[in-house]
Amino acid sequence: MCDTMAARGVATSTGGTLFAKNSDRERNEAQYLQLLPAQSYGRGAVVRCTYIAIPQAARTHAVLLSRPFWIWGAEMGANEHGVVIGNEAVHPRALPQRQRALIGMDLLRLGLERGATAAQAVDVITGLLEAHGQGGSCGHMATRFYDNSFIIADRDEVFVLETIGRRWAVERAGTTRAISNTYTITTPTSASADLEAFARAQGWCGGNAFDFAGAVTNPDNPGLPVAQARCARATLRLGADAGKITPASMMSYLRDHGGLDGPGFHPADIVGATICMHAADGTRRGQSVGSIVSDLRGAGALHWVTGTSAPCTSVFKPVFVADGLPDQGAIPGDAFDGETLWWRHEVLHRALLTDYPAAMADIGPERDALEARFIARVEPLIAAPGAERRAAVAACWAEAAEAEAGWLGRIVGRARPRQSYLGAWRRHDRLAGASLTCTPAIAAQ
Repeated sequence: MCDTMAARGVATSTGGTLFAKNSDRERNEAQYLQLLPAQSYGRGAVVRCTYIAIPQAARTHAVLLSRPFWIWGAEMGANEHGVVIGNEAVHPRALPQRQRALIGMDLLRLGLERGATAAQAVDVITGLLEAHGQGGSCGHMATRFYDNSFIIADRDEVFVLETIGRRWAVERAGTTRAISNTYTITTPTSASADLEAFARAQGWCGGNAFDFAGAVTNPDNPGLPVAQARCARATLRLGADAGKITPASMMSYLRDHGGLDGPGFHPADIVGATICMHAADGTRRGQSVGSIVSDLRGAGALHWVTGTSAPCTSVFKPVFVADGLPDQGAIPGDAFDGETLWWRHEVLHRALLTDYPAAMADIGPERDALEARFIARVEPLIAAPGAERRAAVAACWAEAAEAEAGWLGRIVGRARPRQSYLGAWRRHDRLAGASLTCTPAIAAQ
């Protein structure tokens, strides 16, 4: 489960587009940030995606990606031209294809590498979808098949693209827009040529008006009510702040727990799922494992990334595509590796779960103040020389690491309530090769 949202200039305090996404995947499925330079390729070159190889473009744009470690593509990302994309799993009436083809994360990366505007990226993705299809398991340990939807944005435009097999529908978004793991487009702005005819031939719709989402949504999908509720929550948050949405607002939406936040709140209190996703036993297997907020305006693009799980326990740090990434250590896998950014933070995240209410009351205000200082420091540098920006970005990343190390030292040894909830994490600790949730000595390393 994931949530993606965008607000156009008329709804933001910046006058540009703001974009945000949480990537929800399995709790040990480390995600890492990668910045790839623009490249040129010779005639006949191919690119090997997650499962299949396709013809390579003559030139690809520089891209910032947030990638599950085992997938060629990405859950979310941006390119050097200020195009941003986030994808969602959606579940149509027609069973998703099991035969390996492109997966949604591949299509996202290809759209960023080949599209210099949001509209171009839409054309790239729909063209590749029609040519190669989508299919293959998108799960890490669990086998999962699904189709995909996307928000594709630049500083001027926001599009929603929703797919079913090789067919697709596009909506040019208005002031604000949110998507989750469900179809949302009723009347497409554009669509694949035979989309309506296909839906009617399946007996999914009748009457004169064609409602795309109503026709293709699988009503028996057990996750549908939760997806609809999360999408409605994101839409509500965006609408309530329309006209004054800031990057900090978007960060707060990604940390939203459905109105439950307050003294004594613990992730174990969540029923169903929330935008800030916390894994548990039963149906709530997903965890927010990476987050991004993008600030797109005429002067340039500034991206705020966690590179870590659970945005409520993470610090958003600045990145400019043109300036490179601070060191994150090695590429993480699904086993604990304290030399990687993602797993270092996971020590803090899982330690926080031992006494979440007290710990977050302690560190939450410091996290918000730290990010406010970062925003005040870096926003004025959007159009500054690269060396000045790189120095400011490096300082922010160093301060974030220092803060997280200090928070970990303060929470080690706290009381450990909610043992039934912590039990949901113990198997995953064992699979990762470290008792992060339950052993203070390991957390203190």
